[in-house]
Amino acid sequence: GEVRFDPGSRGAYSTDGSIYRQVPLGVVVPRTVEAAAEAVAVCREHRAPITSRGGGTSLAGQTCNTAVIIDWSKYCHRLVSVDERAKTCVVEPGIVLDELNRQLAPTGLMFGPRPSTHAQCTIGGMIGNNSCGSTAQAFGKTADNVARLEILTYDGARMWVGPTSEEEYDRVLAEGGRRADVYRRLRAIADEHADEIRARFPDIPRRVSGYNLDQLLPGGAFDLAAALVGSEGTLVTVLRAELKLVPVPAEQVLLLLGYHDIITAAEAVPRIAAHHPLQLEGVDDKLISYERRRHMHPDAVSHLPPGGGWLMVSFTGRTKEEADDRAQAVIDELGGGEHEPQVAFFDDTKIEGELWELREAGLGATARVPDMHVTWEGWEDSAVPPERLGGYLRDLRSLFAEFGYEDAALYGHFGQGCVHTRIPFDLVTADGVAAFRAFLRRAAELVVSYGGSLSGEHGDGQARAELLPIMFGPEVVAAFSQVKAVFDPGNRMNPGKVAAPEGSPYGVTDNLRLGPAWTPEEPRTAFGYPQDEGSFQWAVMRCVGVGQCRSHTGGVMCPSYRATGEEEHSTRGRSRLLFEMLNGHADSPVTGGWRSQAVHDALDLCLACKGCKRDCPMDVDMATYKAEFLARHYAHRPRPAAHYSLGWLPLWARLAAFAPGAVNAVTHAPGLSSLVKRLGGIEPGRAMPSFARARFSDSFRRRGPRGSGTRGEVLLWPDTFTDNFDPRIGAAAVRVLESAGYRVVIPPSTACCGLTWISTGQLGVAARVLRRTLRVLAPFLRRGVPVVGLEPSCTAVFRDDLTNLLPHDRDAVRL
Repeated sequence: GEVRFDPGSRGAYSTDGSIYRQVPLGVVVPRTVEAAAEAVAVCREHRAPITSRGGGTSLAGQTCNTAVIIDWSKYCHRLVSVDERAKTCVVEPGIVLDELNRQLAPTGLMFGPRPSTHAQCTIGGMIGNNSCGSTAQAFGKTADNVARLEILTYDGARMWVGPTSEEEYDRVLAEGGRRADVYRRLRAIADEHADEIRARFPDIPRRVSGYNLDQLLPGGAFDLAAALVGSEGTLVTVLRAELKLVPVPAEQVLLLLGYHDIITAAEAVPRIAAHHPLQLEGVDDKLISYERRRHMHPDAVSHLPPGGGWLMVSFTGRTKEEADDRAQAVIDELGGGEHEPQVAFFDDTKIEGELWELREAGLGATARVPDMHVTWEGWEDSAVPPERLGGYLRDLRSLFAEFGYEDAALYGHFGQGCVHTRIPFDLVTADGVAAFRAFLRRAAELVVSYGGSLSGEHGDGQARAELLPIMFGPEVVAAFSQVKAVFDPGNRMNPGKVAAPEGSPYGVTDNLRLGPAWTPEEPRTAFGYPQDEGSFQWAVMRCVGVGQCRSHTGGVMCPSYRATGEEEHSTRGRSRLLFEMLNGHADSPVTGGWRSQAVHDALDLCLACKGCKRDCPMDVDMATYKAEFLARHYAHRPRPAAHYSLGWLPLWARLAAFAPGAVNAVTHAPGLSSLVKRLGGIEPGRAMPSFARARFSDSFRRRGPRGSGTRGEVLLWPDTFTDNFDPRIGAAAVRVLESAGYRVVIPPSTACCGLTWISTGQLGVAARVLRRTLRVLAPFLRRGVPVVGLEPSCTAVFRDDLTNLLPHDRDAVRL
């Protein structure tokens, strides 16, 4: 495996998807389950605490700690075996849910629960959190879908656990040893507190808070596997899991129901749930408004029926007709009443997929809405009995208003009473943090008054551990501590989260990522960051840890992570390191500020492709942050040779145009080519491109504009590659545009987008180049002549970087 105690690794793993931050002692990336067990043994030898981590998307602080982080996701992601007849499989903890289901596809089986982060969450993380997702409506929580677990205790005991009959229980006790000790003590705890557990554990679909002591009660199956699901790595290390599988639905249809408001929609949930849908989700008007303002999923939004609150209901069937009939039965039942919904019905898989993406984007869509306060986790996952959901939402909104949090959207797994939201907490002032804490206590009291749970799928971690006594009372919370002491008396397993063997876990305002003492550097920057109030620190905090940049399929983000599997080479990891570089808590492992080698190394593999700008739900723009960093990193000191060779490529290309044949002879001659590459900082194995015999722009100017121009004039942008290396592309574009009826022109003199200077952080040069380009283009821009580009990265500069670098230039805005 890989053992890392370097500043970059510690900085990248210092937080997860939550509002909390704890710098780890180090990071271990095991190549095998056996290597992970060895790592636990070494930690035990040194009394070092450990925290297991999968996709790192936890929203309650479960996967950051001052501990040795064991990252299972890079190597321990094998599907070990499948038993199609028994409908089970055995997996390692690091396998991503979507990848598991892709490998299972030939069997016609799948793992049932499906969180919104299905493209990047791992099975180990789902077991840790007791994850659910929308399909839990039909298939239940992760705890309902785990058959057995192979576990390792901190003191080295290793065993498979699962449902245990009385006969098996007696056999375990007869064998003696650590296993017998665990079973005996757990049963004693469950027996002692059985009445209080039955009284304080709400009988609802989404009770995820606390340890699952109800799975150990007398008269049940004494299912230790189910009891350990949701324990968030605070009790044991999960090495392998045997999962229960379900058949992949043959056919599926989607029903959209539009109501006057989200509370009316919630009140209709019990009648719909009685029809046993696969999914039953709710979305309010605020979420849709925020997606519109951020230009997210416009096609999906256009499919919504009229209303101010919507339910998304999917049904399955062995045939399309059966699925349609089940959906029609709901429409018939809801029709004609006082609150009859507006209905839209879809059986087109493409449209259905777009609509589910709209719902799954809830976290990202609500996190950084233009011209609004930043929103945060903290009370994002409460759950109540579905039949009481309408009243709970009404009272929750009243509580929002009392604390000035009216902008919070409401959405979630309404069929099971689970509500998601992000709230505009003030987490940077003492008064704001005090209000945050006061709100959480009031919200906890509210949800408990409705017979609900603090968490419906995200778990407790640090965000809700302090609040557990409000829900469970002192006796059950004491039982949690007793269970913690059975497995981890020394408090070495993810300490401070959920429960402690003695004392209390961390409070809700401990270890805040921000907090009243947070005072990061606020540097003067070359870019304007208009979407982040001109602040680089708020720009790098756009990342909220969703982890979409860690997906392995779909989209274009993030190519360096897909190649390496390294957190530091994901957009999220780089954002974390930039945050640490600003050192707001004066304890960052990342030292050296803008000269930090750890940050430089993490950004070095960033391709500046702006895939994150397109795919990230938070619009993180790592290409811009990288350029800003490189500008400061190399200020007043020599740069790498490649910054001079490739960063100034447009200039060298123009000079090469005077004698392209001679230049090609030098750059391709066996000995000279190697020398040129070495001097230019270019990888020796790369092939040097050949300069064209004649530049596109020179050929076009000799030829001049042609065509009728019946559809108007366009300016074709001759980018460096097209102009100097492959002018055939430009010539072909001219033919296409002229055939379409346009009169084609090009800039009357040399102009450049400045991309190579931007991507190497030579921002002063880039700004000068762009100002010259604007002077050349000004006559065309002021006449409204469209500019057509052939190289997407060049046009991306004009669409984005240009106004960021020159925010007050009117021609920049016109372009």
